[in-house]
Amino acid sequence: MKKKDPRRRAREAALQILYQWEIGGADVARAAQTFFDLQWPDQAPPSEQLRTFATRLARETVERIAEIDPLIAGAAERWRPERMAVIDRLILRMAIAEMLCDRETPPAVVINEALELARTFSTEDAVKFINGVLDTIRKKLDAR
Repeated sequence: MKKKDPRRRAREAALQILYQWEIGGADVARAAQTFFDLQWPDQAPPSEQLRTFATRLARETVERIAEIDPLIAGAAERWRPERMAVIDRLILRMAIAEMLCDRETPPAVVINEALELARTFSTEDAVKFINGVLDTIRKKLDAR
């Protein structure tokens, strides 16, 4: 089995942290701690860099939901974020948070990583939907 890129693995971890936050109602810091301490699926423990990136991305996503959800609603015609599948909504939120917070990573890379998450955790229809929504939002953010 091919070893995953550490940033991709960190994004997967951030998504799982966000899922636990969304479904379990735990605060995001506690969700991250629980995930890394009790639910980390890999044999080797996560690197400090992976933990930091994943936790920061999850925290930034939660902190910016009031800014992110209107972007999603504006780009996803007739689909309010709360009506979307949980995983799809979280992937969108996380990718948008990364585009807003991390100017180092090109938006095309962020979108591609979101599509890989959708391929892993959702459906092929979700991949197309997420791609369309994120591309629309990327253009809106570029115009700012």
